[in-house]
Amino acid sequence: MMLIGQFDSPFTRRVAITMRLYGMPFDHRPWSVFGDADRISAHNPLLRVPTLVLDDGIALVDSQAILDHLDGLVEPGRRLMPSEGHARAEAMRICAVACGIGDKAVALFYELRLHEAPSAFYVERCHRQIRDGLVWLEQAYAERPGPFWAGEALSQPDITVAVILRHLGEAHPDPARLDGYPRLAALAAMLEATEIFREISQPFVAPSA
Repeated sequence: MMLIGQFDSPFTRRVAITMRLYGMPFDHRPWSVFGDADRISAHNPLLRVPTLVLDDGIALVDSQAILDHLDGLVEPGRRLMPSEGHARAEAMRICAVACGIGDKAVALFYELRLHEAPSAFYVERCHRQIRDGLVWLEQAYAERPGPFWAGEALSQPDITVAVILRHLGEAHPDPARLDGYPRLAALAAMLEATEIFREISQPFVAPSA
């Protein structure tokens, strides 16, 4: 399989970390949606990453769709996302909120960078959505019985929250941004210190248009 996208994208990074945890080899193409648009468009007309090109040539887009496919390739006991029921719905909700924060972080970055006069209304709306999402995640995580979202075992919500927080901190480097969310910050720091997270890592650098 071929994974397209740089690891400064939290969405590409969560796919790569999952594949490494599953022991799935992949050919990494660190293409940029800016500098490598023509190469990416050959596989994904939306010019988005991550894109996962399967061995049969089918290209999957959207990190959640990719992860759902990958989960189907491993036995249920090894899956990082619950297969059914309340546990799956809850894990999907956590991942969706975290990815929503990531989406808003990207939108806010480009609003501030690409417009001479950014919309004050839109900037404040993004800040509020990010803040409210973090508040919700912090409260939800505080109710967990163990060190991870699923208790004692690492799962996809842990990976997703950690990579999103890393990206948020680098795209919007406010030292105080996570001060009000100590549990989330501790979870992210714990995972970022692991070998796989250190290996699959790339600092976010503002792209050139």
